[in-house]
Amino acid sequence: MRSEQAVEAQAAREEAALEREEARPDREETAVTRQAAEVAEIMARPAQELPTVPSRSQQAQRLIRDNPRLIEADPAGDPIVRGQVLAIAPTPGAISRARKAGFRIARTEAYGGLGLQVVVLTAPRGMPAAEAAQRLRALDPEGEYEFNHLYQKGGATALAMGAAPAASLARVRPDPSVRVGLLDGAVVRGHPTLAGAKVVQKAFVPGKARPTAHATAVASLIAGAYGPFRGVAPGATVYVADVYGATPTGGSADALVRALAWMAENQVPVINVSLVGPSNRLLSAAVQSLTARGHVVVAAVGNDGPAAGPLYPAAYPGVVAVTAVDARRRALPEAVRGPHVDFAAPGADMAAGGLAGFVKVRGTSFAAPIAAGRLAQLLRRPDPAAAARAVAALRQESTDLGVRGPDPVYGQGLVAFEVRTDPLAVGAQRTALRGR
Repeated sequence: MRSEQAVEAQAAREEAALEREEARPDREETAVTRQAAEVAEIMARPAQELPTVPSRSQQAQRLIRDNPRLIEADPAGDPIVRGQVLAIAPTPGAISRARKAGFRIARTEAYGGLGLQVVVLTAPRGMPAAEAAQRLRALDPEGEYEFNHLYQKGGATALAMGAAPAASLARVRPDPSVRVGLLDGAVVRGHPTLAGAKVVQKAFVPGKARPTAHATAVASLIAGAYGPFRGVAPGATVYVADVYGATPTGGSADALVRALAWMAENQVPVINVSLVGPSNRLLSAAVQSLTARGHVVVAAVGNDGPAAGPLYPAAYPGVVAVTAVDARRRALPEAVRGPHVDFAAPGADMAAGGLAGFVKVRGTSFAAPIAAGRLAQLLRRPDPAAAARAVAALRQESTDLGVRGPDPVYGQGLVAFEVRTDPLAVGAQRTALRGR
């Protein structure tokens, strides 16, 4: 027979258990309230407190560290394909001397659309590319030799939350005469935002094309449309050159130039390059050839900060260099500045298409395609005079920001700010994550 104290103790335990059970909804409600408060606090943060895009130098250092067998640093610390040197239009005698010195021909490239010819040479086993380039220049003082530099993406995307429930496929009238080229990763085929656009895609690295959130976001900002989301030129034709694929050596200078030659062959009038890196003789020659033929090359200025030097191809003469602003029309604090900056466009606090649904994006990568899409509406075919008029027309449309007149922060001014879609309008996550 149980004692009176035991009965009272059991009753006390049962009463405490009942109280805990009754309190559970309150605790759950408290947790939900706390979570909602945390989300509200994140959404209320000023733009400059959001995580910024990794700089090119940070991405480059990580690339070299993680792939020592394939990638090395040039004398300036920039990533290059290990043991490779690009011989630009070499003479037969130069190639013969190189082969006798132990160099192998990896491949020969003829870029017909650009009027360029390159031989990719592989250095003798164990010889660093810097030493190889010096050796080749000693063998052929009149020749032109360059490293096979690797270029990084100039923006970051956030996790996707999918489309808002009310969103639906937008009805747009495709305009195939608006044509824009895109050097990046591959774009997700069949992405809802690009259902009304024409996407022509080709890989310029070994293996299959590899869709990326970065490339899909860039393409959607040019030609996309879905529910309340609109790119700058919905229904346009986008020529996508996948220069990355699945290889660590993606984004190489020779891959970029092969892609640019493809654009030239297809007479794509405006080409967007949301990639950044050092100056490279081969890439410079390709850009010069394109602009001389009346193509417009648009490039992101990069996210290495206002104290950084110019990045390429944005800083090449004749390239339309684009910086980014946030929802308050302020230049991103991480954006590169300088006299080469031509225009600003929205590049933060906005949504774009991702691998699935929508993502929130940040970086000069996402401002450049908006300017490129607008220029493509003004230039339907390559033509030097028409290209100059298109850039002048864009200048007339721009809104002056910062100090009066052109300046190193906003260039000629802000263009196409109305293209920015608030992430909340399409269900994209508000909290940004660091990109690659």
